[in-house]
This record gives sequence, C-alpha cells and structure tokens, in this order.
Amino acid sequence: MKRIVVLGAGYAGLRAAKELVNLKAEAEIILINKNDYHYESTQLHEVAVGTKNPNDITFKIRDIISPKIKFIQDEVTKIDRSHKKVVLKNSEAVSYDFLVNALGFESETFGIKGAEEFGLAIVDVKSALIAKKHLEDTLARYASSQDENDLHIIVCGAGFTSIEYLGELVHRLPELIKRFDLPKDKIKIYCIEAGSKVLPMLDDHLAEYAVNYLKSHGVELYTATKITELTKNSVISDDKVYEANTIIWTVGVKGSHVMAESGYDQKRNRLLVNTDLSSPDDPNEFVIGDVSAVPGPSGRPYPTTGQISIAQADAAAENIIAKLKGQATKSFSYKSLGTVCSLGPSNGVAELSMMGHWKVKGHLAAPLKRIVNDRSVLELSNFTTMLSSK
Repeated sequence: MKRIVVLGAGYAGLRAAKELVNLKAEAEIILINKNDYHYESTQLHEVAVGTKNPNDITFKIRDIISPKIKFIQDEVTKIDRSHKKVVLKNSEAVSYDFLVNALGFESETFGIKGAEEFGLAIVDVKSALIAKKHLEDTLARYASSQDENDLHIIVCGAGFTSIEYLGELVHRLPELIKRFDLPKDKIKIYCIEAGSKVLPMLDDHLAEYAVNYLKSHGVELYTATKITELTKNSVISDDKVYEANTIIWTVGVKGSHVMAESGYDQKRNRLLVNTDLSSPDDPNEFVIGDVSAVPGPSGRPYPTTGQISIAQADAAAENIIAKLKGQATKSFSYKSLGTVCSLGPSNGVAELSMMGHWKVKGHLAAPLKRIVNDRSVLELSNFTTMLSSK
C-alpha cells in the first residue's frame, strides 16, 4: 500500500489529510505536526492582545481527525527528497510515496538589524502568549518605573495582522487602563509602515475607514517610513527614532526554514509550484499553504491566506487520488470569496465577491471575519442568502 505523508496541521495540512480520507484514498495516511493541536492563525492577534485565551482558538488534532489517519507529534527538521524520507527531531525518519508539504510560516525580518531580537512576532500560540505577557507586564511596570516608554506601544507593519492587532488593542485598552491605573493621556500607540498605504489589498475607501477608526482611538500611523533598526526600546527609521518598551513585529512572513534546508529552489522559503500544485522536480510531492507560491491570472503569486490554503488542500488531495488511480491531475483554480479585516470584536472592513461585489464596513463587517475564515461555515448553503438580506 502506498503511503501519503502530510506535513503540518495548519489550514492546508489538516484539510488535506481529512480530504484524503473523505475521498477514500487507498493509501496509508500519516499526519506530522510539531504540536498536538491545531490553532486558528487568523485569531492569533486576539491572544496576543489578551482578548482570547489559547483554548479559544485551538483544538486537539486527535479529537478531529479520522482514526484512518496516523498522527505523529514531532518536529520536521529536513525533507530528504532524494530518498523520499522526512527527518524528524525526536523520531525515526518517515518514508513516503506521496508528500503533502504544508509546513506553514515564520516571521520575516528582511534582515533588519535588531528585528529578530527585539521585535515581538505573532506567528504561533507561544509567540502570541509571549507578546501578551510582555504587553501586560510592561504596562503594569509603569506604576513603579514611571518610565513613559512603558506606556508606549509600536506596531511595525500595516498589513492584516498589524491592523487587526491594533483594532483589538484599542478595544481592550480601557480595561487595561483601569486594571493598572494608567494615565490615559500618556499612552501612545504607533504604527510604522514602509509602504505608502495601509491595507493596500483592500479598496481605498475601506482602508481609509480602518485608518480613521484607528486614528480616532489614538493610534498614530506613519506610512512611507522605512524601518532601519530596532533596539530594546526603539524603532529607528533613518534619523527618526520612535521610543517604546513594547514593539510588536508584524511586518511580514515567510515559509518554514525547512524549505531552504531541504534544498528546494525557493524564494523566502516558498516554492513556485506547477499548475497542479506539485513540485517542479517531483510530481508526487505537493506543496501548499504558506510554503507555496501559486501564480494567479496576472502571473503574480496569490497572497497566502487561510482561505486559499484550504482550496489548495482540496485540490492537492484530489490530484493525489487521481495519481493513485493512474489518472491525470488537474490545474488548480481559485476564486477568492473575499477579504475581511477586523477592528476589534465589533468593527471591521470587508470586501466580498459572492453574488456580486460587496464592500462592508463598521459593525456589519465584524461577524464576517469568522465566516470568511472558517471553511465549515463558508460551505453553508445559506451564506449568500444571509448576505443578500443585509
């Protein structure tokens, strides 16, 4: 019997493993993941701010996968592609006939000095908890330190994670002010972005709404401000210095470092895949999620999102089934259902493409965050009816 090994239990890997079972793959299926739980990466910013606990966004892998899937909890250190083996940190190497590589993402520093050392990244549950503890400890310390930098927070970057973190932060801030008896007028929140726009992937009016919302809650946004260095208590942009004792690093992500260490022809640890999502040099190896680069109609790769990861997983599973049956694979096609950026639990902006083009902002957009990022809800037949009735 053939063996299919799936690496990673994020949106892409977990979905691929489950879909292989649903499609009745005549093969042994092994899922390998570092942790024994899956986490909703689109909600990590809520854990980092402290409005959600890890239990709110995680669930045990063994509780939700089929008994037909063998789960191995271990860390992948390398893929020995020439011998078709996955090298693990604490277990024996696992051989495969087909591989689904969905190893996920890591924080990208772009080589900026001090970013890795002093920037608090939000890439998994552990890093989100570290960011939360640092934020709360630093604010609490002001009572004894009287250091105003303890009341200053800098968010580096103005993409989705950055803006969603800021939206969640300004929502929780009144509670933190009361809890730690902080002087409200001395709190400063900065957002520093190298690009000229905030949320450039969204309609200009929606991005403007998000910017105005954050500004109305005290956030100072600086665009076209290239970060050149981080120190323990500052972000430097050429000759300008922004001081804070909490620095959140949400500038960007790259694929898993295992990609480079396994000899892939990658860029930022992402592999440009074939149209059927297979590796250019191994037709039985499918690379999906944050470690893949999938060209869209324009020729530029699609942005990596939970939504496209799920779509890739379905396509990769179907193509593996086709190969097991000696049939031709199909090219991956994708149409985004939309994009939602939350601004705390009760506000946000959304741009959706379902039975027309929808642009939503304010309180109406808030619940759409959960809908667009949750595949099981997306598949409900009455979703478009719900939108049409609003």
